[in-house]
Amino acid sequence: MASLSVYEASGRSSRRGFLAGGLALAASAVLTRPAHAVGRVSMGDSEFITVSDGTLTLPMGFLFPDVPKDELQSFLVAQNMPTDALHPDCNVTLLRQKERLAIFDVGSGANFMPSAGTLIDNLAAADIDPGSVTDVVFTHAHPDHLWGVTDDLDELVFANARYHIGQAEWDFWSSPNALQTVSADRQTFVVGAQNRFAALKDRIAFLKPGQEILSGVEVIDTAGHTPGHLSFMVHGSGDQTLIAGDALSNTAISFRHPEWRTQSDHDPERGVAMRRQLLARLAGDKARIIGYHFDHEGIGRVEQREGAYAFVPGA
Repeated sequence: MASLSVYEASGRSSRRGFLAGGLALAASAVLTRPAHAVGRVSMGDSEFITVSDGTLTLPMGFLFPDVPKDELQSFLVAQNMPTDALHPDCNVTLLRQKERLAIFDVGSGANFMPSAGTLIDNLAAADIDPGSVTDVVFTHAHPDHLWGVTDDLDELVFANARYHIGQAEWDFWSSPNALQTVSADRQTFVVGAQNRFAALKDRIAFLKPGQEILSGVEVIDTAGHTPGHLSFMVHGSGDQTLIAGDALSNTAISFRHPEWRTQSDHDPERGVAMRRQLLARLAGDKARIIGYHFDHEGIGRVEQREGAYAFVPGA
């Protein structure tokens, strides 16, 4: 395991990196939802539960530098959204199937943003014991999805679980050359990922698109946001639910303007193509979607509307 000093350094460096890269943190940010923000929906033998890890603050200029400022601001105003920054929720999804309880992503822990890292407290408020989690499944290795896997002593939070991540995602972040493949403001992402991977290396199982990870849970390739980003389609009782991670990241922008390139994607062009394909599939199949950064506890469906798409919240 990595030492505590390395753990702390990666957290502090990440905050300095964000400031240097223009991702100024809002220490005064407050949660706008109930403390544990539990969303629940059932589908056959599967129960989905979403629990909040808090919120992030992402300056708009960083996210969409290619979109003309007037066009971006007009859209945001029309959607009653702030024009300076996004403050996305972080919705961690749990899937209960008989004797299995899987958690998809684990929040950011204490060393990323001051408005995030509340998952463990909120799991307790929702009466969910981390020791009862049987499977931890990562959509990707960004800080707000991975860093909460260890506590302040570098011990695994979900001590009894099996761990799963995409082979391509693990290979990218663990590569000795990973630091050279990302921008300067993302290099702390690499340091943080490699630190957590050190705690997981003897317990991790690798995933590839197309395989079934749990009963009726299909691994879906949604690379673009990161090189090995995965989503998970749960099938059952004539319905489908996609645990999307960050494949679609905003209930207004990603749906109305999937063509907008964003710097939050490792490969912006691939991200555009992936969003278009995924939205068309979800709308055509009338499938449910759970998004990590969606509003309304993250649960809803996709509808075609006025030449684009819309998120319809609810079970």
